[in-house]
Amino acid sequence: MPKLTIPANDAAAITVLLETAGFTVEMRNDLGGSEMRKTIRDFSERTKDADVAVVYYAGHGLEVDGTNFLIPTDAKLERDIDVEDEAIALDRILKMIEPAQRLRLVILDACRDNPFTRSMKRTLLSRSIGRGLAQVEPAMTNTLIAYSAKAGSTALDGGGSNSPFTTALLNNLAMLGVDLRIAFGNVRDAVLKSTNNRQEPFTYGSLGGGMIALVHSATDHDDDAAAAAPTAVTTVNEPYRDYELAVRGGTIEIWDSFLQEHPTGFYANLARAQRAKLLAAIPPTPPPAPAAPAPVAVAVPPATETRSTEPPEPDRPSLRKKQAYEPTHERSRSTARRERSGDDGSSLCARVRVGVRAATAAGLDNGVGIISAARSHCGG
Repeated sequence: MPKLTIPANDAAAITVLLETAGFTVEMRNDLGGSEMRKTIRDFSERTKDADVAVVYYAGHGLEVDGTNFLIPTDAKLERDIDVEDEAIALDRILKMIEPAQRLRLVILDACRDNPFTRSMKRTLLSRSIGRGLAQVEPAMTNTLIAYSAKAGSTALDGGGSNSPFTTALLNNLAMLGVDLRIAFGNVRDAVLKSTNNRQEPFTYGSLGGGMIALVHSATDHDDDAAAAAPTAVTTVNEPYRDYELAVRGGTIEIWDSFLQEHPTGFYANLARAQRAKLLAAIPPTPPPAPAAPAPVAVAVPPATETRSTEPPEPDRPSLRKKQAYEPTHERSRSTARRERSGDDGSSLCARVRVGVRAATAAGLDNGVGIISAARSHCGG
């Protein structure tokens, strides 16, 4: 069965309202068939000594052949004949609260558009499956059955944290000293207004001539209780209204402000859960980018450097030595001829000729020896 999210909020809010009004409340969520039957049996024992018994149910309901059923969360309802086995008849609930002495109240926010009416296989052509819940007339006196939408119509979930019907209940049901018939009339008007007349709650049953209110006033001749009651009602309404406003805002700052105003209680827990969802939806902050590494100097050989396979260039002194001993190999022939002929004044032969002339003038030239050899080599 499709899971409904808003009914859990509705049940929790009504629990706070009834507890504040002085009721001992047991809340059960998402019950399967066997758990739901056990809860009914246990509660029936507690109503034997009660003046007022109240049952509130939010979820799916179904009408088959004029009988209304409340549907547990594990119901399959593949065929129309499975209803009696898998669902809980409303009549069973009414019998459960029969021992209450003064008031028996059943509130059903269960008239939603039901998926089983489309998927359920029909085995008996004569069997009818209605839209919403069927009209009911309780046999017991002092019994009221309040539908979120009148018989044959469906109710809306709404766009807030609670359904339109439950929202109206929270604002009107526990008013100090207000008779239940007036309170449910106010609930009807509020729902019609909030849904643009698309949903009309309806109340079945009858009460006696005396006034019956969930929150007692001076009719009980207890002035002390009457003086204390308004504070209790204000306490439940104020957090609820603030919570509704915070839901519409829906920011972490708004939930922080709500928790400063209402730090404890049921709505404070809801607010913390809403705030946690918002925090979980915030994407994590990316880690800071790592700092750029410091530059490192690396010695790199020039790209053009290559290793030569040719022999190294000879050393310059050795080259000069080679030129001295092998002048004809390293220098041009014209240079050698100039040296021999003495055309440049700095050559060896020029110096030799100067020496020869000096020796001849001194009478040392005998045609032989060094002077003769010098002349033969350099001329003159």
